Amino acid sequence: MENVKKILKSNTRLLILVAVYLFFCITTNGGIFSPLNFSALIVQNAYVYILGCGMLMCMLTGGNIDLSCGSFICFLGSVGGVMMVVMKWNVGLSIVAMLLIGIIYGCILGALIAYVNIPPWIATLVGYLAFRGIGTSILSANSTTGSIAPIPPAYLKIFSGKLFETTAKTMNIPCMVFGIVSVIIIAVLEIRSRSVKISKGYAHDSLTAMIAKIVVFGAFIMLFAYKLAYAGGIPTALVWALAIVLIYAFITEKTTIGRYFYTIGGNREATRLSGIDTKKILFLAYLNMAVLTVISAWTVVARFQAANSTAGTNFEMDAISACVVGGVSAYGGKGSVFGVVIGATLIGVINLGMSLMTIDPNYQKVIKGVVLLAAVAFDIFSARMAAKKK
Repeated sequence: MENVKKILKSNTRLLILVAVYLFFCITTNGGIFSPLNFSALIVQNAYVYILGCGMLMCMLTGGNIDLSCGSFICFLGSVGGVMMVVMKWNVGLSIVAMLLIGIIYGCILGALIAYVNIPPWIATLVGYLAFRGIGTSILSANSTTGSIAPIPPAYLKIFSGKLFETTAKTMNIPCMVFGIVSVIIIAVLEIRSRSVKISKGYAHDSLTAMIAKIVVFGAFIMLFAYKLAYAGGIPTALVWALAIVLIYAFITEKTTIGRYFYTIGGNREATRLSGIDTKKILFLAYLNMAVLTVISAWTVVARFQAANSTAGTNFEMDAISACVVGGVSAYGGKGSVFGVVIGATLIGVINLGMSLMTIDPNYQKVIKGVVLLAAVAFDIFSARMAAKKK
């Protein structure tokens, strides 16, 4: 019984996600459960997963955020559109150019915050205001409609296409194979992790808890693979988002530099006194955020199939919401990539579910605000309960 309580407590947000999804399954008469909407959930929210990983690294350093990422996506999209459509640049060259612009901006932003000591919210607020204006001006100067299209098919195939594409309603075998392989990998990793913990005398899950975890996650992955198999294939946006999530899960959990981000958020002065270059870590956090913003811009331009002035609107808020809802501390030093994935998926489910229910966009914002407030209140309540037990 104690193990059940422990599992439920450690997976509260996952259970909330399942409950919200089931709610929308009922209210949309199963519409949100269709294969095409499963695929849409990933394609339309890939940017949240990618930006969320970057925002996580910023927030770990002490609750810092990046307000400029949404506007920077607009700017990058306008520049990329001009290069590929107006100037007829090669797709590969345009992608590299966008990446270089992101690296330059990341270095400037990181230097201003880490070495000039400009508060992050002020430094990124400048980008929030400036990049939207510059991007819109570029689009207006090169198009009478405020958008640049059509984006070359080669670009779209990389960022909004599908792997092993088949016609809808026909089972895509590679999708199912991908799902089976993923379940096997997760099972092996869980078994290996438990064995290592037992051999070193660390606290570990019971055999029953481990099997239950493998079964639950395995069932979820196979359901996901099954739905994608009937939606025409694996979206390349999913591949990009999954790659980023796995990379950052490894960085935060298995590397020394990943632990530095947590220690800075926990106690920056103590971290500095221990010999760690805290300014360098802060610099890397914002350089990293800029690079992930570039990757998000690639997927967003491909999804819209055009560069337009509305791209990136409120994306920074979605990324922050995904982090906070996923359990990342607003004060730094606490959070995980898995939590961000749960938060991003919950935000995506709420967006898609409310759209299918044709809820007024203004009320959608109210509901998302309430969800964000509830997540923060839940964290504060949990922290107080833990403190009382001690």
